[in-house]
Amino acid sequence: MKHLLTTISLATVLAISSSASIAKGHKHHDKHRDSQNTARVTHVEPLYKTIRVSTPQHECRTERTYRHDRPQARSYTSTIAGGIVGGLIGNQFGGGDGKTVMTVAGTLLGGSLGNDYNNYRTQTRNNYGNHENCRVTNRYTQEQVPDGYDVTYRYHGNTYTTYMAERPGKHIPVEVSVRPAHRYY
Repeated sequence: MKHLLTTISLATVLAISSSASIAKGHKHHDKHRDSQNTARVTHVEPLYKTIRVSTPQHECRTERTYRHDRPQARSYTSTIAGGIVGGLIGNQFGGGDGKTVMTVAGTLLGGSLGNDYNNYRTQTRNNYGNHENCRVTNRYTQEQVPDGYDVTYRYHGNTYTTYMAERPGKHIPVEVSVRPAHRYY
């Protein structure tokens, strides 16, 4: 059993150390490859696009209004009082059945005059006033917003330009492909 534990421990140590060695060698290779496949950025030009922006606005204006008011009579006092006074006055004239007719006529005429007086006091009034009229409208403006970058870079003595969505650093990764310069038939 002791021999088995020693063998397993030794195998584990060898596996860990060989993994670290392979990873270290791979890392060195990637770093070397990355340094050869990067280009130096020489110029970055921000690009913008114009967009239309809607902003709601509350607009109010004051308008002069005309209101035609006709208050209603609230009391029949003047009609009743006119009828009583008219009846008393009518009762002073005539005799017999004529006295009754004159009392009724005086009452009706007095009531009518009292009603007219009440209506005159509560005549139509013309009122002018101000009314605020409000509404929500949209105000449109144009704004410039970032839309990427034109990036100029140098690689092996040549200058290139590309579009990038994000602002690059001092170097950018490049892909290199090789193809024959002439075709052989």
